Amino acid sequence: MRLTQYTDYALRTLIYLAVGAGRRHTIRDVAEGYAISRHHLTKVVQRLHHHGFVDAARGKGGGLTLARPAGEIVVGDVFRTMETSSALVECFESNGDCAIQGNCGLARALREALNAFAATLDDYTLEDIVGDREHHLRTILRIPVVELER
Repeated sequence: MRLTQYTDYALRTLIYLAVGAGRRHTIRDVAEGYAISRHHLTKVVQRLHHHGFVDAARGKGGGLTLARPAGEIVVGDVFRTMETSSALVECFESNGDCAIQGNCGLARALREALNAFAATLDDYTLEDIVGDREHHLRTILRIPVVELER
């Protein structure tokens, strides 16, 4: 199984925002950090915003932040939101055209495997994914450290 690029970009965006917590970031920041297309990333961010994972504000002082703490964002929820189809094989779709559709056990086995995959992702939050790697990730992604006011 392979995640779609859409889901991959969503998870990377959330990781970027978790590592860069404390300030707003632009889509350009995230795209440049990962060397990915701003155009594709814009669509991903719109969906993340629509589903309450990201807070997006336009204009001066605008940008992106996590909509809630990283410890409250469950990776399995992101997966289920961003993956628009869980049809691993043709027979999963209502209009599938398989000669043995409904007469073999493959669909059941694959559904169970997909459910187990999603259940494993439910055991992890964004905070778990970033963990103690925050400093290293910030360096790789060239995210400046935010100086807190005293």
